Amino acid sequence: MARQDDQARRDELYRDPYPLYARARRAEGLTYVPEFDAWLVARDQDVREVLLRAGDFSSARALLPDVSLSEAALGVLPRGFGPRPTVVSSDGAAHRRHRAPLNRGLSAGRVAALLPYARTCAGELVDGFAADGSAELVEAYARRLPGMVVGRLIGLDPADVPAAVHGGYRAEELLFRPLSPEGQVAAAEDVVALQHLLDGYVRDRRERPRDDMCSTMVAALAPGDAELTLEQRHELVTSLQNLLIAGFLTTSALIGTMLLHLLEDPRRWRLLRADPSLIPAAVEEAVRHDTAIQAFRRTTTRAVTLAGTRLPAGATLLVAYGSANRDEQRYERADEFDVTRPGSRQHLAFGYGPHGCPGSQLARDQLRLTLDLFVRRMPELRLDRDRPRPQMRPTLIHRSPQALYVTW
Repeated sequence: MARQDDQARRDELYRDPYPLYARARRAEGLTYVPEFDAWLVARDQDVREVLLRAGDFSSARALLPDVSLSEAALGVLPRGFGPRPTVVSSDGAAHRRHRAPLNRGLSAGRVAALLPYARTCAGELVDGFAADGSAELVEAYARRLPGMVVGRLIGLDPADVPAAVHGGYRAEELLFRPLSPEGQVAAAEDVVALQHLLDGYVRDRRERPRDDMCSTMVAALAPGDAELTLEQRHELVTSLQNLLIAGFLTTSALIGTMLLHLLEDPRRWRLLRADPSLIPAAVEEAVRHDTAIQAFRRTTTRAVTLAGTRLPAGATLLVAYGSANRDEQRYERADEFDVTRPGSRQHLAFGYGPHGCPGSQLARDQLRLTLDLFVRRMPELRLDRDRPRPQMRPTLIHRSPQALYVTW
């Protein structure tokens, strides 16, 4: 019962962390939050300091799971690959090694070349429901477009994308949502299936390299042309899984949350419809106001002082990008959603410093093309007021509405 109560309190904070953030920004020093078992870093200045001091604040436990796995689930996972450090959970030279192929594969030129495909996919998805006059946009659009795009980036066969996206969501569910022992086993089996799918691509690209991200990562993380060792396969599958999930999970969440906030007040949508040149600013304001990745963890490598709070080595911090983006010291009317806000791009929605998101431009482009498409194809878009207000997912790593019912 105590464990269920702890989960319920944590879920309540996940669904609406902003009151906690506001209290933490006003408090002296850092605020310890038992539900997170971590010190909350809430102010913009402090968040930036932590992100720039990787030597003092390690990323090794950035994605510490929220739940404990059953023995049965732990018995399934060794049939797959990993876990190994990735770009998210490494520092220093190891981080730079993982980061280099992502920077190459997500260069401005590569992203620009991918956009026509993204636009085609987005248009086809809208074609599937535009004549209906209503839709649930999370399943019909937001959860589908980013998976198609990142699948193309990696080099997946389009027929494999749905299974890959399903496995990615199941990995997040396994580690961060309470499941029954049977549910954990089923989720673990889906994760293992995803890993074997990715392993097939890794081994194929070693034999037959292509112009895709999978080939880029194989060449960078396992240089040479010898047959891949088992350890190399473990690392490559783990890194590809991380790229896949990061590529669709957060962008899917941002699409849903952006549309929710634009449609909550019809005046915002009318303003955008009247002046589509505001779309880039609307995207930046949306990701500032309610970002998908609310926080990552960091661990102190030595005794340090942050914001006047003395922390021992091994202390866990929850570095809250979502709070920094509402910091009144940086933004006027920080809690308001304003598509005309100047300077919104200063936000931390895509990180900062060495761990700034290498795919931020691709995410921004998908958000922009979505708004451009929806404004043109469904100018009368509005929330379906006959449905309950959308409820947010209880998560810190892809904050989004669970469903978004709209009419036009």
